[in-house]
Amino acid sequence: MAGRVVVITGAFGVLGQAVAKAAAGQGARVALLDFAKAAPAGLPTGDDVLVLPGVDLTDAVSAGAAMDAVADRFGGIDALLNIAGGFTWETLQEGSIGSWPAMYRLNVLTAANACRAAIPHLKRSGAGRIVNVGSSAALKAAMGMGAYAAAKAGVHSLTQALAEELKGDNITVNAVLPSILDTPTNRADMPDANVATWVAPADLAAVMLFLASEASTAVTGALLPVTGRV
Repeated sequence: MAGRVVVITGAFGVLGQAVAKAAAGQGARVALLDFAKAAPAGLPTGDDVLVLPGVDLTDAVSAGAAMDAVADRFGGIDALLNIAGGFTWETLQEGSIGSWPAMYRLNVLTAANACRAAIPHLKRSGAGRIVNVGSSAALKAAMGMGAYAAAKAGVHSLTQALAEELKGDNITVNAVLPSILDTPTNRADMPDANVATWVAPADLAAVMLFLASEASTAVTGALLPVTGRV
């Protein structure tokens, strides 16, 4: 990853921070985008890091401005890692029907806008990479997971369609499908679970960075399960 310009959306969250630290540790130049207005402590720093808070990826203009800012700073973009998204658990009968378009906007629209804005820059890379975050829950949705799983299924379809669209441009497009990430929120929500079976953010970051590297040139259109031992 040394010298590659890597854009990470949702970079202020648990997974985003893990990917940012791993990418910077491998010598990448990283752009850290998030909707949050303030960056958390502990993010990578230095001349090879660009932090862009307050980026609304549900807005195509905002997404375009962010990608242009990254390209202006680093001279291009080599990889886009779409981590931005959202989650809800609620049944259809008892929940809000508004959760369905909300999940679409947070998961599918953010990824689509980010990809569309990054593509012109990725085409100039020579080894462009897009890595999306899907979900194993979208393969077989459990109770209360309908809106979230439907949105992540949309991310899967976006990934496959975009891989076909860009395969002649030396750009690969893949998605990772994690199960349960080991995060403070998930531990609080499931206090009796065996967290040893969950996916550590650092382990998922390692898979994502392989897909973002030049070594992954033969892999595109893949929906790669990263499910730990769940």
